[in-house]
Amino acid sequence: QVQLVESGGGSVQAGGSLRLTCAASGRTFSRYSMAWFRQAPGKEREFVATITSNGGSTYNAPSVKGRFTISRDNDKNTVYLQMNSLKPEDTAVYYCAAGLRVPLSELSEVLYWGQGTQVTVSS
Repeated sequence: QVQLVESGGGSVQAGGSLRLTCAASGRTFSRYSMAWFRQAPGKEREFVATITSNGGSTYNAPSVKGRFTISRDNDKNTVYLQMNSLKPEDTAVYYCAAGLRVPLSELSEVLYWGQGTQVTVSS
């Protein structure tokens, strides 16, 4: 069992930056691939970025490539999403996710979800 708690969301102007943090409970955090998904109002939840269990590989959705960076610290049971050059279209609730699939990029592959954190980007 893994519990995930996101933090770091907020409101920012276009071009700004935010760093999201996902704190995980449980002793098996390092077994899991981790990912970030997001859901904008009226839209389906979509994949943003994923990282393998040892942090050796990452993969981003094309819409955030070059702007967002996912990372993890297995000693701290934490995964991060650094978001730079934010755009209004990045406005969404961002969810942390854990699973065993590599890469973890499909909703159906997620085993555990966080509760989400709101990110709002104004123009």
